[in-house]
Amino acid sequence: MNRCRYQRQETNPLAYRMRETVKYFTRDVSPTLILSFPLKAMVLHPLWRPVFDRLSRGAFVSLGNITSLIDHPTTEEVELFLNELVRKGFLEQRGFSTPVTYPGVSIIIPVRNRPEEISTCLKSLTQLDYPRENMEIIVVDDASDDNTPSVVSEFPANLIALREHKQASFCRNLAAQHAKGNILAFIDSDCLADPLWLRELIPAFTDASLGAVGGLVDSYFDENDLDHYERVKSPLNMGSWFKSSREGEKFFYVPSCNLLVRRGLFLRLRGFKDDLHVGEDVDFCWRVQDYGYHVEYRPIGKVYHKHRNKLRPFCFRRFDYGTSESFLQLLHGKRIKHMIFPPAESLFWGILVLSTFLKYMPLLGLSGIVGLIDSMIRFAKITNRNIPISFHHMFLPVFRSYLAFFFHVCSFVSRYYLFWAIPVFPVMPLVSMAIIGMHLLAGLVEYIIRRPDLNFISFFLYFSLDQFSYQFGVWWGCVKNLSFGPINPKIVYKTTQKEIR
Repeated sequence: MNRCRYQRQETNPLAYRMRETVKYFTRDVSPTLILSFPLKAMVLHPLWRPVFDRLSRGAFVSLGNITSLIDHPTTEEVELFLNELVRKGFLEQRGFSTPVTYPGVSIIIPVRNRPEEISTCLKSLTQLDYPRENMEIIVVDDASDDNTPSVVSEFPANLIALREHKQASFCRNLAAQHAKGNILAFIDSDCLADPLWLRELIPAFTDASLGAVGGLVDSYFDENDLDHYERVKSPLNMGSWFKSSREGEKFFYVPSCNLLVRRGLFLRLRGFKDDLHVGEDVDFCWRVQDYGYHVEYRPIGKVYHKHRNKLRPFCFRRFDYGTSESFLQLLHGKRIKHMIFPPAESLFWGILVLSTFLKYMPLLGLSGIVGLIDSMIRFAKITNRNIPISFHHMFLPVFRSYLAFFFHVCSFVSRYYLFWAIPVFPVMPLVSMAIIGMHLLAGLVEYIIRRPDLNFISFFLYFSLDQFSYQFGVWWGCVKNLSFGPINPKIVYKTTQKEIR
């Protein structure tokens, strides 16, 4: 029997605390925050000083106690502002707020030939900590030819049975038309919901500008090395930080297996595109943003996904995901992938690579001078704003930004061009070795950052298969659609000075 990681989570009231990497001080009675990396500075209104005097002590402070320290803003306004600071990296958050009234929620599940999976999924939904009178479950059976419909009929769910196979997007759209709730909550049949799933995510909709929110997708299985890899590198897991399309990320999305949407907005956008079998959640989230609403990700509201934990299905699924890039590029022509080359970082690494290629080590000193001058320029700009920071503390985040830039370049090559190392080796061995080296570096950094519960050799093997499978799908889709935007991004040169505010 497979071991799993499904377990009940504790309930905590919404509370905040300052991150350890944030420095706090007051300037002319205005609280000022400095985040070490990426280097950011924020000066707040003086009315927030009592709040940050309290938060600077390091302990979590409840939303209610924070609100009591301020004269005018409502609890909702305080929560929205503090959530913005969480997304920007200045604060940490735990727990969730309790709405005055719980909105009606329609949980929608498409299923086809998965009797055991849908049974487990529906059992988890019966344990949800949410008012039963404000919740309905709609299951759309996509023309199963086994006993899936009869299994669903054993649970308190509304069953819509199709006679013809239509795919998941059609099923979700059909259920939305029959839904009664103001919020549509999408989950897949191979997922289990944590009891606090809805209670943790529903409060996000107190923000009227938010159209959709997604929660954490964790791995259900915990048996073999592939399970451990999926836990940290699943494309469905969006990470441990709060994120939002407010930050101006045009390609931001959340997966449909854990997605809550305003029903009215969903119907106005006509739901998911029926002809998309992969990438339909990406397309929908982009259309939500284009319509004027925000999309948000919160690393709470957890569901557990029964991923493909055999090697062959794992690779084929990654291939499928890759094929969606070119289709999405055709649908959203204005979303052009950019590859950012900041001038200072580009010059630094260009000189470094050139000195290695020419075997002329004196050039290494020139690259160091570039980094030093760039640090001095940034230091001058931030001190001119009367923000107290030492050159030492300025230099470290600048150096990290240089490393991050090189890592992103290596990641792009590993993600889209790794397989070219094989055919080009006979004619351009240095290029081939460079590609392999960049892939190795990308895998090593991912291993250090992700901290998986497996050794590096095993992680790197799965990482390599992941990259190969995905990029084969990308290239196949690009050739099929004659759309090469995903592998040929627009080169953009800009500085990183905007990080210092």
